[in-house]
Amino acid sequence: MTSSEMVARWLRLVVADAELSPYLIGVDLGRLSAHLTASLGNALDGEATPPAGWGGLGLSEAQHRRVVDYLVGVLWAAELPEARIAQARRAFEVPT
Repeated sequence: MTSSEMVARWLRLVVADAELSPYLIGVDLGRLSAHLTASLGNALDGEATPPAGWGGLGLSEAQHRRVVDYLVGVLWAAELPEARIAQARRAFEVPT
């Protein structure tokens, strides 16, 4: 599965979440998807990545964690190695 396919599945989960979907109203999902795909690709390749695209949406810390949990679920379902999943989690984790 490509980074683009994983991000598409990830975004479908976030959009289907009744609490998270209102934060995406008016967001250019194509642009967000492209940014997340590039960030995920870099993270899975072990490259440093700039902060991923969820920061400006006004999500609470708990909501941001849920977004990242959806990503982890997609990566796990894609049978990626645990080390690569951990890399992606770190790239997208809640900023402190």
